[in-house]
Amino acid sequence: MGHEAYVLHEQLREGADIAGVGSGKNGEGSTVQAANELSSRHMTMGSELLTTLSVWDSQVKTVLQMCAHISNHLDYSKRSYAQNDKHIEDSLRHRDGTAVSVSEISTYAR
Repeated sequence: MGHEAYVLHEQLREGADIAGVGSGKNGEGSTVQAANELSSRHMTMGSELLTTLSVWDSQVKTVLQMCAHISNHLDYSKRSYAQNDKHIEDSLRHRDGTAVSVSEISTYAR
């Protein structure tokens, strides 16, 4: 699951960047260029396009942060549970390294 969140993060980061697509010499993407061109011709659609781009960019960043958080949390949990399992395994061994028998373990459950 953590890996899938990472893969989704990378795919979204690469595919959803409409602000940077078709960047010109000044670093503006084609959507910003189109919005500026519309605005320069006194068309209200230019400012609306910039607003849409801003909302889209904000929402994409939110989803990217969520994917990164999920991936990082699951990676941390996996390592933490592995350490806990190792601790439990070690505690169920005698000093000489032999495993504690089932009958001996059952005395702890009573």
